[in-house]
Parts: sequence; structure tokens; C-alpha cells
Amino acid sequence: MMQSARDHGGNLDAAIAEFGGQRSDWIDLSTGINPVPYPLPRLSSGAWTALPDAAAFDRLTHAARSFWAVPDTAAVLPIPGASAAIAQLPRVLQGKSVSIQTPTYNEHRAAFEAAGWAIAADHADAIVAVHPNNPDGRKWVAADLQARIKIIDESFCDVCPEDSLINLSALPGTIIVKSIGKFWGLAGLRLGFAIGDPDTIAKLKDALGPWQISGPALEIGTEALRDYAWADETRNRLSSDAARLDSMMEKVEAAVLGGTSLFRLYEVADAKAAQAHLAKHHIWSRIFPYASDWLRLGLPDEAGFARLDAAL
Repeated sequence: MMQSARDHGGNLDAAIAEFGGQRSDWIDLSTGINPVPYPLPRLSSGAWTALPDAAAFDRLTHAARSFWAVPDTAAVLPIPGASAAIAQLPRVLQGKSVSIQTPTYNEHRAAFEAAGWAIAADHADAIVAVHPNNPDGRKWVAADLQARIKIIDESFCDVCPEDSLINLSALPGTIIVKSIGKFWGLAGLRLGFAIGDPDTIAKLKDALGPWQISGPALEIGTEALRDYAWADETRNRLSSDAARLDSMMEKVEAAVLGGTSLFRLYEVADAKAAQAHLAKHHIWSRIFPYASDWLRLGLPDEAGFARLDAAL
């Protein structure tokens, strides 16, 4: 299956332009972002007025190491969203070819091609694994990753921490990318992490420059990563809501193809028609240029479930 257009969810402006309404009228289910975000803590005044200091970075990095059980030999770098690592890693890594199994999140291929890498089916210098995969939820195992350089995108893995490949971050040439935007529902915070090979992390840090994370993001990220109880409760809620969404979609003869508990992938007769039908009710969904029968839905909140049920 070939992947073509570089497209994304979250393009609500396009939906509004075609189907009308104001942004506040819409439910955006085209992304895989937790609809019940982490509650924002009270911030210090210095978070807004001072340049972020080393102590704030150290607190965030320590919280990340503890939350994800990062091996001691792996380096941890806070980054301005997982997309920053995706865009920059091909420019700091040494290699000529990369294996990226499709379908998957298309920014990885775009970034490698922009940096002059060739896309190879096998025997490549590098391999990219989105784990679990977007959009079908495929999970990788270590034996699948046969390349000198391994990039493992775990942006959605916090719903299934038992499947994390974080232990591989201790291996030379391995980088694991994490996101605060998805599981914690704080996509606008633009906070993520690159974890792994110290030499590569050092090059990535140089490419991003100083103060790559804002003061508010440092404080919010630290609090979020320290809140283990919230994470456990959220995993349980997301799992229950994903099953609820599957049940609703199966009633309208949509077959469950996969996904995670942050987004679900369905097979429908005509994805474009299904998207248009929901859009008339100001509910935006995700379709794909390479699969005319694939419809992906993020999880709604409680009010969103009622609106989706009525629309279906």
C-alpha cells in the first residue's frame, strides 16, 4: 500500500470552510488527542517572565526519566513537540537510506526525503517504527527493528506502557520519541522528548538551540509527569471510552480495524461520504488518501458522545 499525500488530522479550518459553522460549533475527532486534558497547575510568575533555567530543565528531565523508566545510559532531551525531533533527526543522523513501513504517520518520510535520504524497503541504514502505529495501532517488537539506526516514535504509547520499547534506548543508534500532546491532551503545549543515544541527542540539542522549551511548558510538563495517579485513571477511562466508541460504530456496520485507546480505525463502505455526513453535524473525522474505506475517529468527551450518537 503506497502512501501519497502529506496530510494530517486537525485541519478543522478546512472543514469549516467547506461545511460552515464556527470553530466552537465543531467537535474535532480527526486527531488522537485525549479530550479530557491534564488539569493545568498554577504557574510561577517566573515561568512567564524569566528565561528557563537549568534547574527547571533538570526537574523536567528527572520527571521524564522516572515516569518512563529510562535506562541510566540513555540521554533525555525535552523538545518542542515530537514533531521537532521528527524534522531534525534526519539532518543530524549519518546515513543514506531509511526503511519506513506504510501506512504510518507521514511526517517521518517527508522529513527524511527533505534531508536527502532514500526510502528503502530493507537493508537500510535506519528504520522508523511508530509504536503503536498511526493509524492502525500496530505494535512493534525489538526483533522487527533490524537497522544500525532505530527511531521509535512512541507518541501514542502512554496508553499501553507495558508495550513500550524504552529499554532499547540504551542501545547505540537508538532514539525514542515521546509526546506530551496526545495522552495528556496538551497538544498546544508543544512538548515532547527525544530519549536514547547520547551522541545523537547531543547533536539534536545543538540543532534545536538553547531554551528550546518555554517556562510554562517546563512547569506543566514536570507536574504532569509526576502525577502517576492521573495517568492510571486516564488509561482506564480511555480504554472504556474506546470500547464504547467501537460499540457505537459497529451498530452502523463499521468494522473495527485497529487503533489505540486514543483513536480508532474503522472500515466503512465509503469513507469520504461518511466524513461528509458527520461534517454536516459539525463533527470532523479523519480519512486517508490511500484507503477509500478507512475512517479514523478520536475519542469524544461525554457531550461529544451524545452528539456523535445522534449524528450516526
